[in-house]
Amino acid sequence: MRAPSRGALLVGALALCGSTLGAVAPAHAAETPVVIKKVSVNGGKAVVFGTSRTESFTIAVTASDDSGISTKHAFLQIDRELGDDYWSFHGTPTCKADNATTSTCKLTVKLQRDIDLPRNTLAGPWNVYVQLSSKDGDYYGGDHSKHLVQRRSTLTVDASPEPVVKNRTITVTGKLARANWDRYVYAGYTQQPVQLQFRPKDSTTYTTVKTVKSDGTGKLRTTVKAVRDGYWRWNFAGTATTPAVKTAGDFVDVR
Repeated sequence: MRAPSRGALLVGALALCGSTLGAVAPAHAAETPVVIKKVSVNGGKAVVFGTSRTESFTIAVTASDDSGISTKHAFLQIDRELGDDYWSFHGTPTCKADNATTSTCKLTVKLQRDIDLPRNTLAGPWNVYVQLSSKDGDYYGGDHSKHLVQRRSTLTVDASPEPVVKNRTITVTGKLARANWDRYVYAGYTQQPVQLQFRPKDSTTYTTVKTVKSDGTGKLRTTVKAVRDGYWRWNFAGTATTPAVKTAGDFVDVR
C-alpha cells in the first residue's frame, strides 16, 4: 500500500515542503493588503489524469499590491487530503510583472516517471493554495479555492447488425471505463447512467432515446427498433471524479 505522500514537478525552482510554509509568515490572508485578482488552474478546465505520466497543467495567479509583488516566498500548491490519503502538486512559480503593482505567477506541473499518480480515492475537488508576498512585506497565504482533479474516462459503441431491415431490432453495446490510478489500467465504471442517443442521417442533432446503466464490469447493452438511417452513440454526463465523455456516432444503414 502506498504511503500518503506528495508529488510535484516544478519549473525553474525547488519544491517547498509543508513545514516550510508555516515558517515564512502567519497564514492569515484576510490581514494582508496583497490582493489575489485571479486564480486559474489548467485554464479553468478540470485536471484529468489517465494512467500515464505524460500529463501536465499550469496554475496561474494574478496578484497586486501597492508596492508590487515580490518573488520571495512565492509558492503554489494544489492538494487533497481524505482520511489517510494525501497528495499535492506544488512548487515555486515564475512571476512576471504586468505593471508596477500587479504580477502574474505561474507554476507548470509535469508528471514524469519519478512522479506518481494520486490514489483513486483522491479524485474530486482539490484545494488550491496560494502564498505570495509584496515588496514591502505584506503577505497572502491560504487555501484560495477548489479545483476538480479527475480520472480520465473512455467510452465505446457498436450498433449491429449493419445493414438492417427497417423496423427490425438492433443491439447497441459499449463500455464505460475510467483510469485506475492505483493499478495504472482502465477499468469498467460500474452502475453509471449513460444515454443512448440517435441522430438521423440528414440531421446534425442527437436525441436521447433511453438511459442505460453500465453493468458490474462497465459494459452497456440495449436493443432498439431501426426506423431510419442514422448514427447511434453513447453519452456519459460525468461525475465529480470522472469527466463527461461521448462516443462518435456508429452509422446503421436501414433498408
